[in-house]
Amino acid sequence: MRDLDLAKQALKERNLSLVIVKAGKTLFESSCSGVRGLLQAIEALDKGLRESSVADRVVGRAAALLLASAQAREVYAAIISVEGLKVLEKNNIPVEHSMLVPMILDREGKNICPFEKFSSTIESLDRAYKQLKAFAENTGMQG
Repeated sequence: MRDLDLAKQALKERNLSLVIVKAGKTLFESSCSGVRGLLQAIEALDKGLRESSVADRVVGRAAALLLASAQAREVYAAIISVEGLKVLEKNNIPVEHSMLVPMILDREGKNICPFEKFSSTIESLDRAYKQLKAFAENTGMQG
């Protein structure tokens, strides 16, 4: 079974929000909502995330920037925003998704997600992780 299929299967069967698989082994799992799990994965795995297959419940522009900067090999998103898809495609990361939405909304579903909004000004993959991590810490939000 492909790494991406393993990650997708674990995401769905175990009701996780993030699963990272590489060479047939699960490297990271999280049930945290938002980008918090992805920020934790990047901290824990660092360069080990390169060439990994990632299944994530929700991928907005912020998550896509983090995945591109971490050099993920391929991504599955249950829900992906148009801007998130553009970032992954621009960085030649193959992506599968179940639902494409105009934007990721906040938890109440009324406004654009603060991370989606904040990430709209980030262009540099080299600085994306530091900027998003600082935003999460400074606002007390964890995605």
